[in-house]
Amino acid sequence: MTYDAIVVGAGPAGSTCAYRLADAGASVLLLDRARFPRDKPCGGGVTLRALDALPVSIDPVVEDVVNVAELRLQYRTTVERGSGKPLAVMTQRIRLDAHLVAEAVRAGAELRDGLKAERVETCNGRVVVAAGGERLSARALVGADGVNGIVGRELGLGGNQAVGVALEGNVPWGKLDRARYGGRIVMELGVLSGGYGWVFPKGDHANVGVGGWQREGPRLRAHLARLCAEHGIGPDDLEELRGYRLPLRSPRSTLARGRTLVVGDAAGLIDPLSGDGMYEAFVSAQFAADSVLDLLAGRAETLEGYGTGLGRSLAAHLWASWGLKVALDRFPRTTFALAKTGLVWGAIERVVRGELTDVTAARGIVRAPLKALAMLARAAGNPGQAFREA
Repeated sequence: MTYDAIVVGAGPAGSTCAYRLADAGASVLLLDRARFPRDKPCGGGVTLRALDALPVSIDPVVEDVVNVAELRLQYRTTVERGSGKPLAVMTQRIRLDAHLVAEAVRAGAELRDGLKAERVETCNGRVVVAAGGERLSARALVGADGVNGIVGRELGLGGNQAVGVALEGNVPWGKLDRARYGGRIVMELGVLSGGYGWVFPKGDHANVGVGGWQREGPRLRAHLARLCAEHGIGPDDLEELRGYRLPLRSPRSTLARGRTLVVGDAAGLIDPLSGDGMYEAFVSAQFAADSVLDLLAGRAETLEGYGTGLGRSLAAHLWASWGLKVALDRFPRTTFALAKTGLVWGAIERVVRGELTDVTAARGIVRAPLKALAMLARAAGNPGQAFREA
């Protein structure tokens, strides 16, 4: 079989890319080894900036709308912030991913789930995917198959400089007070290195978890037990416990070569501050689709302009997120004290809502209301290097 494009991996990045390509008239095969609907470990929050990057509505799978953020430092000092405007919507990956797959199919993409890509190679100016005894050929290939995906591994794309780890579970309402936790996200700061603990509301339960640098892996269960105890969650109340890895892209990694590229987690694209990858998944899908369409139309000979354009698009957000992450990780008390101020929270809201259009705007946010945080971040290192070299 021959297609204009094959997308390996039907998560948010892959499905959204397939939708954009099919909607533009390309013949697209969307391939995934799992049968849909299938679940994935994830906090399930979609920020407003991520919603704006989507080509379709996800209203049918939204389970809660968050307009309050409750921040706590080391399970003690608490501050609540929110202007009354939504900060994020909450969903579950089993529903969100199935919805986005259905939208891609509706746009004209061919879905073949339950079919594992076994080998990927380039041959005579085309890309060939071996799967289920077939050789599937395309003019372009998009790898959206996650941090350990075959596309990046076989073609030398992606690659991570650091990996975070997380552990999460679900608590049914009734064992946790919905009136207390509905409509808000709770973030426990300064409780583990390189991350935080969280309580996120969903339709019939709350998602509870902890995440941080990879070195925290052996202690994640203890961290999660402490988080649950602090929120009155009994040891037997937590269901569907699961862990996962969070990639952070190396600035020297290659995102595209010839007629192949990687998106989302396969490219190591996540928000360094929150560990969320939805926004990066949707933005990388858009840039990937545009690059593939340019190739198909003869406006480009390769997909290698994809990485440059994507890096420029993400630079403003990454600049602000890295600065905040380094300051919070190294100087949690001072950073938290500053985050309690109205000016700083307004800046954080702008980051979450995606209201930064360039690096200059991001620097303005940090150097004005977040000037003290920027000084701490610069003292701790150079957080901007990861994307200035993208």
